[in-house]
Amino acid sequence: MAETLSTGESRYWPIYGSNTAERNSPYPSLLRLLRSHSPTASHLFGFLALLISGCLLTFLLGVSLTATALGFIAFLPLIIISGPIWLPGFVLVGRCLTVVRFLVGTVAIVSWTYRYFREMHPAGSDQMDYARGRIYDTASHVKDYARKYGGYFHGRAKDAAPGA
Repeated sequence: MAETLSTGESRYWPIYGSNTAERNSPYPSLLRLLRSHSPTASHLFGFLALLISGCLLTFLLGVSLTATALGFIAFLPLIIISGPIWLPGFVLVGRCLTVVRFLVGTVAIVSWTYRYFREMHPAGSDQMDYARGRIYDTASHVKDYARKYGGYFHGRAKDAAPGA
């Protein structure tokens, strides 16, 4: 189906039909390209699995939303009647959980601080030591600069208050 030209190139004849108008059409080469890149059986199987699992999950989503809506409608009178009992219970449980969270946080902070000052190297103590060193170095540089040059303002206090 290929014709060799004088330049050495091959020209492919169209797959369907044989008149000259179809010879210069890009569609036959596009069809050949699509056939050479056609999906394999594993690609088709993967797409089929994706399609089936997507449909199944969509169906389950619809069932669960429907069951939730129907359950809410069915139990709405019971929820309204027992609401004055449940609401204070939820508030009380929420407050208790908040107090427990604050206590656990306080115990964790106190424990870490105790281990840090007893030099037991808790997690994060390296960063604390590095930050403390940086702060100390910066403070010493500021102090040295102030001693050497007489401060950072260089006598600009007069500019700030001309009458002083």
